[in-house]
Amino acid sequence: MKLYRAKDYKDMSRKAANIISAQVIMKPDCVLGLATGSTPIGIYQQLIDWYNKGDLDFSETKSVNLDEYKGLPRDNDQSYYYFMYNNLFKHVNINLDNTNVPNGMEPDSDKECQRYEKVIADLGGVDLQLLGLGHNGHIGFNEPDEAFGTITHCVDLTQSTIEANKRFFASIDDVPKQAYTMGIKTIMQAKKILLVVSGADKAEALYKTVCGPVTPQVPGSILQLHNNVVVVADEAALSKITL
Repeated sequence: MKLYRAKDYKDMSRKAANIISAQVIMKPDCVLGLATGSTPIGIYQQLIDWYNKGDLDFSETKSVNLDEYKGLPRDNDQSYYYFMYNNLFKHVNINLDNTNVPNGMEPDSDKECQRYEKVIADLGGVDLQLLGLGHNGHIGFNEPDEAFGTITHCVDLTQSTIEANKRFFASIDDVPKQAYTMGIKTIMQAKKILLVVSGADKAEALYKTVCGPVTPQVPGSILQLHNNVVVVADEAALSKITL
């Protein structure tokens, strides 16, 4: 595991975007595993900037996203497909047919999870998986549990996650209660993993992820067992770790 210290969120975004852009340049038809949330927005903005300057070409690139709310259509402004389309896809020359997000409107959980695992397998696996980190150490929607989740599965969102997400919806009753997410095994099968963390409020979670025991109570801690993980975090997030 390699840790890179960034001065602040902007610096973290640029350093992480450098790693992703290098992947695209070295292997134009690579498979990128993408994440949503506030943390990667700066990364996507930087990639768009470099694309607009002619430094990046996404025409052959393929993507698979970590997760999607169950029950939300793609055009819902809180769906993760909507997030990806508006924060990255529509701004670069990636072929939308080469982008993949779990189908939140598929009611049959087993069917959708099996389909998505096959999508990833048919692509040859993920070359570079981008991850954020939750306050409780979750990655994707893999929440603290008694055991590590395996492949793509449907999860019941914890009350804390529902509470955290209610600010994005008209009322808490509108917040989805379930989501499709890549499992820990699926994430760990990526050839390379890029974990990005920003803010003092994530310092404890990052410390437990990097320095604590490997435990499903801190899902991100499993990354210690992967042979190619890069962590890019700002000074605030690294405040409890001595590099």
